Amino acid sequence: MKNEKLENLRHSAAHLLAAAVMKLWPDTKHAIGPVIDDGFYYDFELAKPLSEADLPKIEETMKEIVKSWKGFERHEVSADEARTEYKGNPYKRELIDEFAGEGQKLTIYQSGEFRDLCRGGHCPHPNNDLKHFKLMSLAGAYWRGNEKNTMLTRIYGTAFPTKKDLDEYLTMREEAKKRDHRKLGQELELFTFSDLVGKGLPLWLPKGTIIRNEIEKLAIEMEDKFEYLRVSTPHVAKEELYLTSGHLPYYKNSMYPPMVMDDGTYYLKSMNCPHHHIIYLDKPRSYRDLPLRLAEYGTVYRNELSGTLAGLLRVRMLSMNDAHIYCTADQVEQEVTRVIELTAYYYQLFGLKDYWFRLSLWSPEHKEKYIDEPENWKHAQDVMRKILKKLNLPFEEAEDEAAFYGPKLDVQFKSVIGREESLSTIQLDFLAKSRFKLSYIDAHGKENGQVFVIHRAPLSVHERFMAFVIEHYAGAFPAWLAPIQVRIAAVGKDHQAYCHELAVLLKTMHIRADVDDDNETVGNKIRKASNEKIPYTLVVGDKELQSAKLAVRIRGEQKVVEIDKGKFVENLKKKIKSRSSDLLF
Repeated sequence: MKNEKLENLRHSAAHLLAAAVMKLWPDTKHAIGPVIDDGFYYDFELAKPLSEADLPKIEETMKEIVKSWKGFERHEVSADEARTEYKGNPYKRELIDEFAGEGQKLTIYQSGEFRDLCRGGHCPHPNNDLKHFKLMSLAGAYWRGNEKNTMLTRIYGTAFPTKKDLDEYLTMREEAKKRDHRKLGQELELFTFSDLVGKGLPLWLPKGTIIRNEIEKLAIEMEDKFEYLRVSTPHVAKEELYLTSGHLPYYKNSMYPPMVMDDGTYYLKSMNCPHHHIIYLDKPRSYRDLPLRLAEYGTVYRNELSGTLAGLLRVRMLSMNDAHIYCTADQVEQEVTRVIELTAYYYQLFGLKDYWFRLSLWSPEHKEKYIDEPENWKHAQDVMRKILKKLNLPFEEAEDEAAFYGPKLDVQFKSVIGREESLSTIQLDFLAKSRFKLSYIDAHGKENGQVFVIHRAPLSVHERFMAFVIEHYAGAFPAWLAPIQVRIAAVGKDHQAYCHELAVLLKTMHIRADVDDDNETVGNKIRKASNEKIPYTLVVGDKELQSAKLAVRIRGEQKVVEIDKGKFVENLKKKIKSRSSDLLF
């Protein structure tokens, strides 16, 4: 949720950062310094490169400068005056020309000796308010995100109203480093990337594939319960399909380049919906067929810029927990409610709690951006709003942010490491019916073209969801998700044969088990299993050979406990079947 005071504080800190850099390196050209989710940044063109070692020096300069900053003075200037002031700065001049061309007022804000082109939004007393800040890192960034432009130096920082808030944030950042899905993915051998394959194209290793399969299995089970029909569609399609859907030419920059074949031009699939519409059209539909729910764990491809890729959170190959529901206007409320219920079930199962909904609406003042069906817009938005209120769900509204074909409902999620992301989405589409001529035969035997389409992905893109799950559990997955559920550690060579027999027994019961029969101490084997975050470690020595008992070390527990073998297997099977997050017996 928006916090205006905090945003103003951080925007002021961005000014302060720019002032410090300009004081230390006067020949610097400063570009822009916006507020972001957890802080701020400022982009600079510098005569010499900076390193992380320069950040403390910049911070100290910021602390000295801010002592004389009593406030921010607003100066309204003409375009010519602004151009004169920034005659040596091409970045500011580009912004000035752009803003002036749009008829915007140009303002410069000054604190102390530092002046910056700015729309405003600052803390009232920077010398008192702006004390608790920290510079976090450096990065390269193309001017305005365009790889054809100059590469600038971006300095990231954060600021808070109190020292306590800042300290808590820095502690959370340290925890975030430990939970980083990229780090854990490598350590736990879940996925990898290769420049030879290409950036943003994850390779799922055997252990990561097990987790992927378990999540897809969950989706299949739940979608069967909610009466979805599973389909499968190809990874490529002809240009005509995407022209019909409207994705070409408007979405072309996000799609991979065309492939010219002997029978036409093809594109890699970047969305599943047009393919599902064709399946809907495979035969005439009756009102008795609706709602029709088509589901697919479909892989799509997006032409993301290499500089925007970030582990599993932003990739070029996406496996979506996708489905499209074809229904009448009267069925929209019930179907969207069921999708929300399914989404809430998934979140409860994974223990994800800190989330809210964002309802993105159309804007009647910007009709050129949206399908021109005011009555459908009103009906759809009223239905969405009614559902959220009826279910007593926290939500915010965002005008002029809908998809061009209908309103959308995004689930905004705050992860365990404090990062806010859009995770799941529900979108209502009343454009597909006209583009694909979707219809059904109504109760009176007449053709009705008012087919509403609900796009939904409660488990999001698989790669993004996996990043959240890895970080949420810090790699310590519940038993049902763990790639290895049971590690059997042999005390000595005389115990190895029994360990392997036990592993075979567990595998026949669909329990994932392996044996550690390396020539190491039991202590080392237990530590290794702990580092691999395996839920259960069975220690097999002479005592276990001669009894029906198992010596079990449960992840997170210090003591090895004695459990009857039959009881252990029975209870573990129940935990796996119920997808319990509790490891204790």
